[in-house]
Amino acid sequence: MSRARCTWCDLNSEEYIEYHDKQWGVPVHDDRLLFEMLVLEGMQAGLSWLSILKKRNNFLKAFDNFDVATVAAYGEEKVEELLQDAGIIRNRLKINSVIKNGGVFLDICKEFGSFDAYIWGWVDNQPLQIDYATKQDIPAQTDLSVKISKDLKKRGMTFVGPVIIYSLMQAIGMVNDHDPDCYRRKEITEMS
Repeated sequence: MSRARCTWCDLNSEEYIEYHDKQWGVPVHDDRLLFEMLVLEGMQAGLSWLSILKKRNNFLKAFDNFDVATVAAYGEEKVEELLQDAGIIRNRLKINSVIKNGGVFLDICKEFGSFDAYIWGWVDNQPLQIDYATKQDIPAQTDLSVKISKDLKKRGMTFVGPVIIYSLMQAIGMVNDHDPDCYRRKEITEMS
């Protein structure tokens, strides 16, 4: 008997099922993983999440395991190398954004002690548990994601619009947006 999962989870894709069942919505407090998810969410803009999941290991390799200090120091030679890497999204604007955002990420870490302290401070370090009546009620962005987006843009980040930030919030467990009938919703609630 199969479990009820979020409707966005493509049951024909092992990558989607694995990501949904083990990672999506689980609270993340590790800065390296937070940077990785910020990068992947930005890279996904205009594309399917499945295309990003299938390339995730390639991104890890291409971006030095998302070591933020290393990424923030990339120069034009590395950008050109990345633009030749068929295993990732080869978009100059997105690649330059990753590098720029890495520098801002480090600035935030200096100011707040960690990116974790910054991003989770927006929700008082507690995942939001909103009970939506139906999956159609789950928004693409919220007032909070708009505020975080504006703050990150003011600090100099790009590819951090309110929809991308809300997707990040969902992915890193700041908000539990598993569908109301998804088996993971209760598990994530109990985890929080």
